[in-house]
Amino acid sequence: MRQEQVMQVSEQRQWDRLMQMAQLGAIPGDGVNRAALSDLDHQSRRLLLSWALPLGLAPSVDALGNLFLRHEGTDPSLPPVLAGSHMDSQPKGGRFDGIWGVLAALEAVQAIREAGIATKRAIEIVAWTNEEGGRFAPGCMGSMAFSGYRPPGTWDDVKDKDGLRFGDELARLLAAEADIPRRPLGFTPFAYVEPHIEQGPLLEAEGLDIGVVTGIQGSRWFLVEIAGKTDHAGTAPLSLRQDAVQDMLRAITALNALTADPEDVLRFTVGRVEVFPNSSNTVADLARFSIDLRHPDAAVLTARGDAVAATVQGAMVKCRATVTETFNALPARFDPMVQDATEAAARRLGLGINRMPSGAFHDAQFLVPLCPSGMIFIPSRGGISHHPAEYSTPGQVANGAAVLAGVLVDLADADPRIPA
Repeated sequence: MRQEQVMQVSEQRQWDRLMQMAQLGAIPGDGVNRAALSDLDHQSRRLLLSWALPLGLAPSVDALGNLFLRHEGTDPSLPPVLAGSHMDSQPKGGRFDGIWGVLAALEAVQAIREAGIATKRAIEIVAWTNEEGGRFAPGCMGSMAFSGYRPPGTWDDVKDKDGLRFGDELARLLAAEADIPRRPLGFTPFAYVEPHIEQGPLLEAEGLDIGVVTGIQGSRWFLVEIAGKTDHAGTAPLSLRQDAVQDMLRAITALNALTADPEDVLRFTVGRVEVFPNSSNTVADLARFSIDLRHPDAAVLTARGDAVAATVQGAMVKCRATVTETFNALPARFDPMVQDATEAAARRLGLGINRMPSGAFHDAQFLVPLCPSGMIFIPSRGGISHHPAEYSTPGQVANGAAVLAGVLVDLADADPRIPA
């Protein structure tokens, strides 16, 4: 009866909150552009607080702007269970990526409170800072600093396209939230659970309801800068040019060969390209592009990633190249305790499940060394993500929140694990 009570989430309430959030940064096609540390990000956090505070949840914020909402347990001395995701979006993102995980955690905790269920451990909802990396690269800054993966000041000088520093924008956000109690950065939770849309087509294609996520493939990001020389497009002979764009094309061609994979498992993407002075009748003196490299096998990711710089340098004919690695996260495997709790909660609701890896990286990746961690996936229509057409049905998001509620009760009441 206890689990049946707590799984009675409100489909309509959660959907209404999702749609209200989607108005903050709304763009054509039902999309969202809500950049990290922007005014819209701040407004979304205030909207979240407007729902959480009347429930009696205690807010706090740390030095990276990670926002927490605490539902107290019967034994406050025990480490809490964390659940949540992020609130920022891609520049042309959708209404569900990230934000649903935060609102699912809120809905799950509200269902637990409405059922009158007291858990031994506290449950804390978390909204991580800058998961997407769309404004300030790399992503997952909040969770990386929280887990100790990187020092908190690592990204202070990172600038967005307008030249604004991450450190300055973070300080601006924290000043605007001076009324929220501050907490130290980082601690060791009992467990962490992150609900998220699948961002892939498997659950929908198989007619299943819940993905029990087994782990996350590794990612390495690079920034390549190719320096040449500006010349007149009509007068400079091709043989004498130091054309940054032409050498950039040679580098990308060489990287395509390096990352060729007949099994189509490795993921190589050039997602951002900048050319200077960006004039139609001028030879470019600087070309800059990003590399996103991913693979579930640490050995493959390491070997291919380590070869990126030499591959770029070997492709240069007339220009000079600088290669900087901006992000490196090896593959992560989620804890069986969280996976089993997720499957058990889904089975109790009669939902179909699939144990599956995540191709995209998430904040959960950086909690793995800290505590037992895992993720819950729900179907996303057509596997579309990072796009305004991103969509999950009201029933699907309700199923995910109901499963999360069951998982949180199980974990918050679980006996402490005995160290090996």
